[in-house]
Amino acid sequence: MEQQTVTLERDGHIATIKLNRPNALNAFNYETLVRLGEIIETIEQQMKEIRVVIVTAEGRAFCAGADLKERRTLNEQQVRRNVRKIRDVFSALERIPQPTIAAINGFAFGGGFELALACDFRYALQEAKMGLTEVSLGIIPGAGGTQRLSKLIGPSRAKELILTAKKICATEAFEYGILNGVAENFEQLNAKVQSMANDILANAPLAVYQAKYSIDKGTGVDLQTGLDIESKAYEVIIPTKDRVEALEAFSAKRKPIFQGE
Repeated sequence: MEQQTVTLERDGHIATIKLNRPNALNAFNYETLVRLGEIIETIEQQMKEIRVVIVTAEGRAFCAGADLKERRTLNEQQVRRNVRKIRDVFSALERIPQPTIAAINGFAFGGGFELALACDFRYALQEAKMGLTEVSLGIIPGAGGTQRLSKLIGPSRAKELILTAKKICATEAFEYGILNGVAENFEQLNAKVQSMANDILANAPLAVYQAKYSIDKGTGVDLQTGLDIESKAYEVIIPTKDRVEALEAFSAKRKPIFQGE
């Protein structure tokens, strides 16, 4: 059986997307992008079963970015196709309602770093290196890096990293505000990511989805527009069974049992 370039594993309500090209440092060729896009679509269609998504990779690298060996064989039209695909796939990942957590198990450069930036949370091994290094290759970040990084840490600091093609360690990334946490080893990385996932799972999934939606759509707009977005997101939650269950559980002094309904 042919090995999948990206795999999807389930553990209860947690799904793990794992890049699986360790011999190529998990670099993105077109096949991998197509496969990743298919998995993201599957996850989005399973909102009730899958409530949190972890993104990680096999081997010693999270992702080296675009597969430059493949890029050398592509004409300009094919390069444009690949860039559109990676941008669309990462945007699809960013849009899914389920919270996403990047577990950066090794270095993450270019598209690999952009993949992590498309997630809601990021944790990394202390030894991991990361950066948007595209200008050193005569291109620019093309999968959302210029936009997501500047929105995360501000335009000046994003320019500092992107225009110098600087590679930073996990500690620096944490200080920049890129990472939510740093782990000393794989066991601690897994523990931190699982802890975050479990903290999210303890809450009503539809409420989590609408809160994420409200934050994402409200970022960058004026306050009144943001309040309108929040109001509409709240309206979605009012008729849900989980909201009623939370009230009944509070009254009975027990933990609520949320069904995602």
